[in-house]
Amino acid sequence: MAGRPRLEGKVAVVTGGCSGIGLATVQRFVEEGAKVVVGDIDDESGHALVGQLGGGDFATYVRVDVTDKEQVDALFATAKETYGSVDVAFNNAGISPPEDDSILDTDLEAWRRVQEVNLTSVYLCCKAALPYMIEQQRGSIINTASFVAVMGAATSQISYSASKGGVLSMTRELGVQFARQGVRVNALCPGPVNTPLLRELFASDPERAARRLVHVPMGRFGEPEEMANAVLFLASDESSFMTASTFLVDGGISGAYVTPL
Repeated sequence: MAGRPRLEGKVAVVTGGCSGIGLATVQRFVEEGAKVVVGDIDDESGHALVGQLGGGDFATYVRVDVTDKEQVDALFATAKETYGSVDVAFNNAGISPPEDDSILDTDLEAWRRVQEVNLTSVYLCCKAALPYMIEQQRGSIINTASFVAVMGAATSQISYSASKGGVLSMTRELGVQFARQGVRVNALCPGPVNTPLLRELFASDPERAARRLVHVPMGRFGEPEEMANAVLFLASDESSFMTASTFLVDGGISGAYVTPL
């Protein structure tokens, strides 16, 4: 007999929700009974996704530049006004542009852009979500960090790595600070995942992409659906004693010293 949906009655906000891990998570959340507000900048995909999910009773799309405080505040306000609460925030939007490379080659503009999208956006989303959750005395925030937040990357992306380290550190601090107010804050740390970002890297630099795969003990990249299952666990009451955690879903990369070929 089927059990009760794991997010029944919960309202979730997902940034970067129109592709990759974000898209897989939106779909999984709706399957598990959540109402979802999808934040992204891909209007065509966003509106189409709402239709695929069954319309406004199940999901709402909001165009949001996650580096803009007013737009981020409006995103979370939409969740409260439309569905009545903010129970889950999956702060997932991020970029990994090719101009972010070795520190010797990455200019200041590229550094700042990645920091704004990957780190400042998480600060803004947490800042927007927390007042709702504190008032409710419940909530789960999941911030997308990365396995490169806990170990050196085989292929240098200096600003990306630094931004994800910042996300992980901020997550720990918030998880500790707000634990007794009923708010849990955890970091999802994926390994390389088969997303449009990774496929673009393969297309533009196959050798660089292949260097990533050789370090994965499981011998393959993760799938967005596998990451979505991890996010679902962190969002649900099944992880009720977890906060300030580093949730690695990386195919064993962080545990490996030498990977057999």
